Amino acid sequence: MTDNLLADLPDARAGEAFTELLARPGVRIERIVSMGQATPEAEPMVQGWDEWVLLLAGEAGLRIEDGPELRLAPGDHLLVPAGARHWVTHTASPTVWLALHFGAQVVV
Repeated sequence: MTDNLLADLPDARAGEAFTELLARPGVRIERIVSMGQATPEAEPMVQGWDEWVLLLAGEAGLRIEDGPELRLAPGDHLLVPAGARHWVTHTASPTVWLALHFGAQVVV
């Protein structure tokens, strides 16, 4: 059986929607659907594991630590290192991400 990451998107208007696609010891893959969300400046995201993200559809802005805002388009990908403060600065409606969480601290 196959599935399509861009089909049957959940309604994410009230908050980002996370769909776990695969979980194994030390690795978790999820689809994230955003619809206009951004991370509050005073509440950066910080994780105890590395996260590689690929933007599949839409557009988004992302800032890591004190770096510049990165503008992401479909096909763009990057690594957010464990422990790095990061913010999603904007998302289009809808924006679809593929996220690969990996490292010893991944919660599965």
